[in-house]
Amino acid sequence: MLFDYEAGLIGLDGIKGAKLLVALLAVAAVFFSPWLGARVLPGVAAVAGSASLVVSAALHAGVGGLADPHTAFGTAEPAALLGLLLLVPLRGRRWWVSWAVPPVLWAAIVLRPVVTDVRDIDVIVALSFAVGSTAVLGGGVTWRLIRVDRRRRAEALRLAQRTEFARDLHDFVAHHVTGIVVQAQGALAVAERHPQLLRPSLERIEQAGAEALTSMRHMVGMLRNAPREDEKPALTPLAGIAEVRSLVEQFSMVGGAQARLDMQGTFDDLPVEVTTTAHRVVMEALTNVRKHAHGCSEVRVRAIRSTDSVTLRVSDDGRSRGPRHGSGSGFGLKGLSERVHLMGGHIQAGPMAGGGWRVEATLPAAPVPTGATR
Repeated sequence: MLFDYEAGLIGLDGIKGAKLLVALLAVAAVFFSPWLGARVLPGVAAVAGSASLVVSAALHAGVGGLADPHTAFGTAEPAALLGLLLLVPLRGRRWWVSWAVPPVLWAAIVLRPVVTDVRDIDVIVALSFAVGSTAVLGGGVTWRLIRVDRRRRAEALRLAQRTEFARDLHDFVAHHVTGIVVQAQGALAVAERHPQLLRPSLERIEQAGAEALTSMRHMVGMLRNAPREDEKPALTPLAGIAEVRSLVEQFSMVGGAQARLDMQGTFDDLPVEVTTTAHRVVMEALTNVRKHAHGCSEVRVRAIRSTDSVTLRVSDDGRSRGPRHGSGSGFGLKGLSERVHLMGGHIQAGPMAGGGWRVEATLPAAPVPTGATR
């Protein structure tokens, strides 16, 4: 704007003053765009573009008696309008706003050089503005589409995780109810011959029922959306600590890196939803080692049980071949993080100081109330 002022392209009176006001409005809109909402920014941009078109019409009509064709030129106003042309498609909340405002900005930028005279230099500048504006608009639209696609994929990921939780809920209920039925049958069998054993049996049935209710409340609280009828998610069996051992052994049998499992503490009393999530953590980490760890010779899997939590740490000594997102689509660790967070735990993944990669997850040893995970 200082350059435009010293060059006499903007001023404090007449049509130059109007150009100055439009330039100030456009520059201010770009500068304050981080604080403008998705609804306010397109409106401000529309006002700036419309004001620029009004000034162009005034220049074309010869308002103020200015015949110098250079009066139409400037640098601050078109640069700021270009910035708005990028931001509006990217941040506009409603699609009709995102598509209605950019043509106004595009016309304001392209038409200004030819409003007072149509010379070769004016046409060249207008064509340059047209190409640049179209490129900026295309960049903004492309950027918005990428963000929309990422949000859609993230939502699909969350839906898939909740679908899997729904399947787990069915298995948890079947597991607990089967135990209750077996214990009830045993209580009936001993009721007549050994009535003194009936009370302990009823206490065990009561405990099993309480565990079933706890699991159901925990899992149902995690569910947010129901899958569509035409979606058939892949089902995976329940897994426990024994399956984690088998997973590590099978990894070593395939060849290449050797995996070693270190376990500290007792894991037999963990809820099945915790052991299943622990199995998924180890499986995803070992899969990423196989895919991305170049030159890996050793993988160490550690499971540490404390009073109220279970910590799983999978580390390797390989060199990374690329981003370790896992699951070809780039959402493996993100999906795992979604599941761990819903359990009330947390997970971290990243390179180690001495080389290699580490995935560490901490899970609660008992189900966390739904309200505590939000």
